[in-house]
Amino acid sequence: MRVIIVDDEFLARALLREYLAAHPGIEIVAECANGFEAVKAIAELQPDLVFLDIQMPKLDGFEVVELAGARTQYVFVTAYDQFALRAFEVRAIDYLLKPFSRERLAQALDSVRARTTPPEQVEAVAQEAARRNGPLERVLIRDGARVHVVPAASIDWIEAQDDYVQISAGGRTHLKNGRMAELEQGLDPALFLRVHRSYIVNVGAIERIEATSKDSWCAVLKDGKRVPVSRSGYQKVRDLLS
Repeated sequence: MRVIIVDDEFLARALLREYLAAHPGIEIVAECANGFEAVKAIAELQPDLVFLDIQMPKLDGFEVVELAGARTQYVFVTAYDQFALRAFEVRAIDYLLKPFSRERLAQALDSVRARTTPPEQVEAVAQEAARRNGPLERVLIRDGARVHVVPAASIDWIEAQDDYVQISAGGRTHLKNGRMAELEQGLDPALFLRVHRSYIVNVGAIERIEATSKDSWCAVLKDGKRVPVSRSGYQKVRDLLS
């Protein structure tokens, strides 16, 4: 079993490495100190299992899963994220609660060997746990080998484009793989509105609402972008701005 250890604390990585050394058949192919390193290592090395810390600088564990995908198994490692523990228990994806014993690690390895977790289940757990942690503070966009970290508050508008969404933030646009509905669930509803089946807008970016016909409207944004507004979207804008 080819394994990657991801933790921003050197001592935590060293302890896990020591515990894993007692298990024949485990090959540690990489150790990573932050989420960016982890995404790169997972893509290049394609391990069977990743021991993944949750609270890390730059990218947290859930963001690593989002970017690296679910082609590997993940055992999450956490000191205090109770919302994650609950999600993993329900979805039967294992976790190690720091400080953990050698016996607890052995149990985690046994459970990994005993089952194959569907990739969509891993991603569902990550998304559910992230939602439990509150609205998205940033959106991650993978562009080849590069990762753009876009603060959610800087987003002006989002447009659905088949299996992608186009995100405009700070005068730049980005394409992100994913569905509009998935992104909408993570955004703060006090700041973002689905004004049309193909558009989400930041309320603070709206300059004015114009009627284009008797029953249709458009939102004119501060950057000059004109966004169509449906009947239900118009009511949402009125309710929020009233």
